[in-house]
Amino acid sequence: MDKRFNSFFNLTEDQAIALLDTPQDQIGEEDSRYIAASHLINFSTDKSIAALSRAIQQTDDAIDNRIVRRKSVETLGKLRASQALPVIRECLSESDCFLVENAVWAIGEIGTDNEQILEEVAQLLGISGQSYRAIIQTLAKLDYKPALDRIRKFTTESDLPLASAAITAICRLTRDYSQMEQVVDLLHNASVIARRLSIQDLIDANYHAAIPDISTCPVSLVFRLRGIRMLGEEGIKAGAIAFSDVQPYLEKSLRDHPDDLLLVHSYDGLPALSFLLRELYETDFGRCYLAIKTILDSYADVAPEALFGTYAEEAHNDYGAHFHVMKLFGWLKYAPAYDLLLTALHNKQPQFQKSRAAAAIALAEIGDERAIPEIKACLDTPIWDLKYASLMALEKFGDLSAYKILANDSDLLIREKTKTQKL
Repeated sequence: MDKRFNSFFNLTEDQAIALLDTPQDQIGEEDSRYIAASHLINFSTDKSIAALSRAIQQTDDAIDNRIVRRKSVETLGKLRASQALPVIRECLSESDCFLVENAVWAIGEIGTDNEQILEEVAQLLGISGQSYRAIIQTLAKLDYKPALDRIRKFTTESDLPLASAAITAICRLTRDYSQMEQVVDLLHNASVIARRLSIQDLIDANYHAAIPDISTCPVSLVFRLRGIRMLGEEGIKAGAIAFSDVQPYLEKSLRDHPDDLLLVHSYDGLPALSFLLRELYETDFGRCYLAIKTILDSYADVAPEALFGTYAEEAHNDYGAHFHVMKLFGWLKYAPAYDLLLTALHNKQPQFQKSRAAAAIALAEIGDERAIPEIKACLDTPIWDLKYASLMALEKFGDLSAYKILANDSDLLIREKTKTQKL
């Protein structure tokens, strides 16, 4: 589990428990029971688990309390607190559909072979207004075959993420994966939600045959890398695939050039550069990549100055646009951006972490050898994509010394990468 974002709150375990135990109507303006419930993810102790369970049993219907109950269930799921399963199970009959969804998810995280609990989860498929996707995912994860027929009816839903989850669940429960190409097809759907969630379904099905298709999916690099990494690692460990079946798609995704993606959007005519710059702030990265491609193809000569402008105005504080601007400087091979890229390479603010790998690759594209020791300094990091991108960047510079440094790295894919060079 990535824990970089867990410890933002300056609370001890006892302070968080005391705050969570305080009745909602006695909470001061500067305090938050929700923050307390979130913070207890850092303490896998009996007293924290008991406090979270007590919070769930506070049934005041005020919205603030309902939100705290949902978060408490989620935290117990993340802690895989099996002793809290009876309390979480009680939430399955609640009227708050979001609490029910979190309870279903938490049961999936904790795991159980109790058929009564699993049947209670399955019966939710017959109740309107529930999060059927989460229910189906949990039933498949826990291999509850008696739910098969009830899940099957969702495979033709117009709600594409729901249909995708149902198709995936049927494949997992029957061990027949012949229909998974229907899920693969969603990787290039116009709906960004369908694209993102289809990657999760392919991960859930351990369908490593989809790795090449995932690498061309126009969504955020984070989603693509997660899919390729998880499927690649599982496939290599199982002996089903080799690193050579993963490497080109993993590295293409880390490079993140729009020409390597199958774009799902288009323009009727050539937009103005000002419009394309605004597109870099879109949450649908499919639109961002179309804008990046258009900038590279049609505005390469004037883009650098405009990129410095949007960086100064807004992108310096918007982690999505920041990432795209860093990559663009590399693809434009714009040497005056060197100092800005160096700052991004060493930026340790959690929200800007993906820009660090982007900066390493961009610096290699620019080719200024002053960057070599700066990139080497990033090899000593727990962030796997930054390490891997640094290896790629140093390789482009012709410096292969990092392969020996990382030969015994804890990450499987990085170790496999080092084996591709004679040490």
